[in-house]
Formats: sequence, C-alpha cells, structure tokens
Amino acid sequence: MPIPARRTHRLWRTFAATATAALLAVLVVPGAAVHAATPSESQPVYSYENAIRESVWVDTRIDGDDDGKTDRVAVDIVRPREPAAQGRKIPVIMDASPYYSCCGRGNESQLKTYDAAGNVVQMPLYYDNYFVPRGYAFVGVDLAGTNRSDGCVDVGGRSDIQSGKAVVDWLNGRAKGYTTRTGTERAEASWTNGRTGMIGKSYDGTIANGVAATGVEGLETIVPIGGISSWYDYYFQQGAPLYDSGPEWLSDYVESPEARARCAAVQQQLVDEAPRSGDVTGLWEDRDYVKDAGKVRASVFVVHGMQDLNVRAKHFGQWWEALAKNGVDRKIWLSQTGHVDPFDYRRGAWVDTLHRWFDHELLGYDNGIDREPMADIERTPDHWTTDKVWPPRTTATTALRPGQGDRAGVGTLGLKKGSGTETFTDDPALSETDWAAQIDTGTPGKAGFISRPLGKDLRLSGSSKVTVTATPTTATAHLSAVLVDLGPATIRDYSGAGEGITTLTDRSCWGPGTAGDSSCFKNTRTATTDVDATVFSRGWADLGTYANPDKGRPLTPGKPYTLTISLAAADHVVPKGHRLALIVAGTDKDLIDPPSTKPTLTLDLSRSAARVPVVGGAGAFAAATAGAHSAAPRSTGADGVSPFRQDRPVPGGSTR
Repeated sequence: MPIPARRTHRLWRTFAATATAALLAVLVVPGAAVHAATPSESQPVYSYENAIRESVWVDTRIDGDDDGKTDRVAVDIVRPREPAAQGRKIPVIMDASPYYSCCGRGNESQLKTYDAAGNVVQMPLYYDNYFVPRGYAFVGVDLAGTNRSDGCVDVGGRSDIQSGKAVVDWLNGRAKGYTTRTGTERAEASWTNGRTGMIGKSYDGTIANGVAATGVEGLETIVPIGGISSWYDYYFQQGAPLYDSGPEWLSDYVESPEARARCAAVQQQLVDEAPRSGDVTGLWEDRDYVKDAGKVRASVFVVHGMQDLNVRAKHFGQWWEALAKNGVDRKIWLSQTGHVDPFDYRRGAWVDTLHRWFDHELLGYDNGIDREPMADIERTPDHWTTDKVWPPRTTATTALRPGQGDRAGVGTLGLKKGSGTETFTDDPALSETDWAAQIDTGTPGKAGFISRPLGKDLRLSGSSKVTVTATPTTATAHLSAVLVDLGPATIRDYSGAGEGITTLTDRSCWGPGTAGDSSCFKNTRTATTDVDATVFSRGWADLGTYANPDKGRPLTPGKPYTLTISLAAADHVVPKGHRLALIVAGTDKDLIDPPSTKPTLTLDLSRSAARVPVVGGAGAFAAATAGAHSAAPRSTGADGVSPFRQDRPVPGGSTR
C-alpha cells in the first residue's frame, strides 16, 4: 500500500539524515570529496560566475488565450555548473511571478535582463546569488501572459496556478519543456532531483499558496511572504469592497503588451464574473486556496506583516488555521510592518533562517530548525520574541461584552453581558485612526467600548470575531470593527511611505555577483512613529450579508439584523497601564465605495460581543482588568513568550 503523502514527507527527513549522508555531502563540497558526517549547512563552494544560465518554455497543457495551441511559460534558470558535470542532481528554489518585466521585484524594483542569446543576465533579488553557490538551482517563472510567456493572466485562477504547477511537473519529468517558445526541440530537467521550494512576496507568494493547494508532487516547501490565500478576501470582505477596481485592472497592469492585445475575452470574464456587488461567485470560489488546504503536501513557512493593509492579515490567519487543521508542517514570522519583505526589515536573521529552512526541507539536513520555536513575532520595533507553538496552547476564545458607560457613545468592555443600546451614524470621512483618537469622546461617527486600565500585560494571539445586532435606518449599510490598544507607544510607521522601513543608500552583499547581476542591495533602517493608540486588528462587512456571507440583500429600515464580522489575525500584547478598546463604526474612509446613504445604526449591546483569542483565556482578562494583585493564570513553558533573542550575523552579509 502506498505511504500517505504527509507520512512520505516526514519519512524523507529521517532517511535524509541517516542513510544518505554521503550523498548529501557531495552536494556541497567541490570535486568528489565525501565527509563521513552528515553536513548541517550548505556552503558556497560553487562558482556563481560560471553558473549555467538557460531558458526553457514549459507546456502548461491549457490554452488560456484560445489560439488553438497550449500555452508555454518561460522559465529562466541559473544553476551551478559543477554538479551537472559530475552527474549529481540538485534541488530547486523557484519564484513564479507576473512582475519580472512590468513592475520589478524587491525594494529596488529589479527586472529580468537578457543577453543576445536570450539567457537571463540579471535575475531579480538575491536568491540566485546566495543559493546557487550553495548547490541549489534558482528558477524564475514568468506567469502566463507576462514577459516571454504565452497565455493570459487570470489573477490567481487556473492559468496563473498552472504556470507554476506545470514547472514543478517538468522538474519532476511529468511535463514537456522546449528550448524555444515555438520550436519542437525538447528540454529535459535531467540536472535536478525534482525537490522544489517556492518563494515570493505578494502575488508571487500567492502563486506559491495556490500551487501548494493543488497537492502537486515534488513541491516540498513554500515560503509565502505577504501572500493572498483567497482572492475574494483581497478585493472584498463579506460584501464590503476593499479596492475601487477588480481583477481585470490587475490583469491588464501585469500582462505583456502582446498578451494584452490577445486576452480581451479573459479580461471580460474577469469583469463579468467578479461583480462589484461583493457577492461570491464561481470565479472567487476557484481562487480560494483555503478550501483546498487539505491537499497541501508541502511544508509552509508563512511570513506576514501584521499591519499589512495591502494583503491584509486575514489572509495569513485563515491560511494558517486551515493548514494547522490538516497537519501541515509549518513555521511563521509576524512583523509589525506593512507589506514589506523580511529581507528589508530583518535582513541578517532572515537570510540565515531561510538558508537553514531550505537546507532542511530541500537537502534534508538535520540542522534542528524543525525543533526550534514555531513562531518569531516582532513585539516592538526590532525586538522579537519566539513561541514554541503558535498561537500559544493556553490561548482561548474569550467573549468580551460591550456595555453602556457613564457617557453616551463611550461604553465599557468586559466579561459581563451588557445591556442597552449605542447609536452612531456612518461618516465615510472618518477612519479607524480618527475613531481611536476620539475614543473617550461621544462622537456621533462611532461606538467605542473600553476596558479598565490593565494591571497586567494582556496578550491576544490569533483571529477574532465581532458579532453585532444592529438596526439600520436605510436599506444598505457598511460596518467596521477594530480592536485598539489605547496607550502611548513607539511603533513601526506602517502607514508611512516605506510601511515601516526607510531605504538607505549604502548596500550589503549576499553572495557573489557578476557584472550584470550584483548581489548588493540597499540597506534599510526602521521607521517609527509615536502614537497614543494602536489599531491591531480590523474587519469589515456589508450588513446586507447578515443571512449569507456570500450574498448581500436589501435591508428593512428599522429592523434589527445580527451579523458576525471576522477580524484579521494578530499577535499583540496590550501592556500594563493601557486599555483595550473595541470600536464599531460605519465605512472606514480608507475603504472604497461607501453606501449611497449615510445610515444611522443602533447596536443592541445585549446581543453583541467580541470573541477574541486571549492567551490565558477569560481568567487572564479578569486578572489583567482586576489589578496587579489578582492571581495570574497558570501556563506552561510552551504557552508563553520566550525572551528577546539577538539576531545573529550571517557570513556573506558584508557591508560596503
């Protein structure tokens, strides 16, 4: 009987750490020298300057542009020359992207460049410079419809995902590759063992999620950085629009000029099947990778900014929860930044960790990374803590109840069930920061509920939900719900231009380079700002989705409706002396397409609650709000936060 997929994956690690030590050793030493001991870290022993650079076009087996021919995607490869010459096969690190020619990758917006023969000269980012000398091939895939590929961009759909999956299949001998875009000469991936890891930020990380959700064999690990897990949740949240355009705009933006000319039908499909109503359609269901988490064979190293307002934190939260339910091996880094790559906010530690992750997952080295803490979390700018598991095991969903306060519009937040009502009027000119700044004032544009000042630190870890019963005065209404840490703090300036970083002019180098592909990149420093309130979790919904989150319907003015809003995942410590607040309001001004009217909504507090993930549960909240003398909840070593750990430097990270 065949071994189940997950068991196969885990057996590989034991096998690799014992029976094949000699084989693995020759992957990282020159010549035929073999060490008796199993290596723990790949070394930069191969020539980057003399690396093989080649292009292959892989048949995706679909005809996305309906021209009667199956589409081929362009695959640019940089791989060390020595292993192939010695008959040894190597693993692959792959970044499949729509951005290699239109927009660029990384903090410096690097594009692919080519020589006269059409082979890649500059491969964006540092992955090839750093990993090729260490015995990996790096593969940059142009998604269908972009750069030198056939087909059309369908924004996370079958064409996009098959662009990456087909290449994994080719690397494992299951798909056809060609030496040219239109010719018949075959190209074989005889130089690789097929073990592939996908990585990428934003759209690229999204493709990694989507390919993993197909369950394709040979994809051993993915590292999605700020990746989307469901495209509907990128453009909408429960009927509330988050952007003023749909996927057709993004498709048009990233497609090559020739693809744009031939892909009008796909563009129109993206318009027709992604209505601005916010209803969930078949198009969105096809682009929901969360529902297919049970197919994932690869391990997953999630990286996300908790203040990412582009690919919002809901994406990593729902993806992580689905992976956990299905027993997927996983690791996570959560920063205080916005939509930023860890190479640009924690460079040395990131390259070191990624190196060890790929060595373990693709080379099978027993370097201990699988036994280290699961989570790294940025608590304050540049100060990180770790957790053995995430969320911590003592985390428990705790119902916090809004209640009436001494002043209209300024309510309480606690464990006891509230009573009475609060009323606010939608004001699309106000944002979450406006609401938080006015939390102690009964302003008409929001309803605020505040805990007592904390006598102890209170940690929330995971995803929250806010249920409200609201009576509108109009037939349409939008709702926002946010959790706020009320108190002075210095945080990363995630709303600034750099989303928490400032790019400098000096550079650091990560591996060897060539005249056409430097390994040196601009350094950054942390950009901070002082605040009196920090919004750390947020969510939105159209009240018309009260009966069905996938489809809105008109409201009856004067009738109460109960709705649950999902808030983005977060890991935040509200410090002693601060207060925790829940704000419920109408349309956030930073969202798009407010209702045509400005409804007034009345909240029934007895039928409203925030269910939040408190480390230590209700007991921890009671202890924190009762004062410093209350007994702390009991915890175990796996449930708390490990001490701050100094990032260790990485060889090769020289500054110039």
